[in-house]
Amino acid sequence: MPSRNSRTKVSENSPRSKGTVLASLAALGSVVLASSCCLPLLPFLFAAGTAGTSAFFVKLRPFLLAASVLLIAFGFYQKWRAKQCQCKPNLLSTVLLWFSAIVVLVFILFPQAIANILADLLAG
Repeated sequence: MPSRNSRTKVSENSPRSKGTVLASLAALGSVVLASSCCLPLLPFLFAAGTAGTSAFFVKLRPFLLAASVLLIAFGFYQKWRAKQCQCKPNLLSTVLLWFSAIVVLVFILFPQAIANILADLLAG
C-alpha cells in the first residue's frame, strides 16, 4: 500500500480538474435558472411561454439556489483535494470556480437588482 508521500502528480487535465470545471458550470446553470423567475430568458422568442416557466421556476428558486451553493462548495472541495494530492492547478478551473462563486453570491444577494439591470439592457 503506497504511503501519502509516494503519490504521483496528476496532470492539469485530470478528472479532478474536470470535476471542478463541471461543478462551476453546473452552479452557473442553476443560478441562471434560479434567476429566471425574476427575468425570463429570451423574452422576445418565448413570449407566450415565459410566464409559465417563470411561475414554475419561482417555486424552484430556493432549491436551485441551494444547488448552486452546494455545487460551488463541491468545486472548492475538489480544488482542495487536488491541492492535497499535489496536483498542478489548472488556471481555467480556478478562474471559472471563483467567477461562479461571485456570480452565485451576487444573484443570491441582489436578485431584483440584477433583474432590473438585465431588463434595462434588453430594453435597449
